Amino acid sequence: MIFLELFYTFFIIGAFTFGGGYAMLSLIQNQVVTVHQWLTPEEFTDIVAISQMSPGPIGINSATYIGYSVPHAMGMSPAVSILGSLTATFAVVLPSYILVLWICILFEKFKENRYFASILKIMRPITIGMIAAAAIILITPYNFTDSFSWILFIGAFIAILVKVNPIYVIMASGAAGYLIYGMA
Repeated sequence: MIFLELFYTFFIIGAFTFGGGYAMLSLIQNQVVTVHQWLTPEEFTDIVAISQMSPGPIGINSATYIGYSVPHAMGMSPAVSILGSLTATFAVVLPSYILVLWICILFEKFKENRYFASILKIMRPITIGMIAAAAIILITPYNFTDSFSWILFIGAFIAILVKVNPIYVIMASGAAGYLIYGMA
């Protein structure tokens, strides 16, 4: 029964939360702490902290940890608790998967429609502008404090323009930052 409750709870959270994992946290907290009382506020805070430190989206990480913690707290074996983890993770991701699948089907159906094609053509420069705006917002005195920061930024930008693998750019930038600034 707990697996059905986990699935239903996290499916609803995944279906009605927009804005990413941090937007999910208040809904997750309401459901698992207040409504179902599966966790105490302190346990939830610990799970959020672990979710932030773990690689991956915080909403999915939280679902995974909560899915494990709830059966485990009920005295179920670790193997059964892993099943709870899989259930909650699958449930929170499923609505997004269904939505993207639906969009792909609609895209295939309407990609030859001239109105749809016009909308997509208009969206390309808007998307580029939004990415550029986000980059400009990050260029502050706090992020670029000296000439070395600007040199690293320009070097990384040029490397990406000439199609250097982004992983190599990140590794080289990290190494250069370490050599220039040391361990801060």
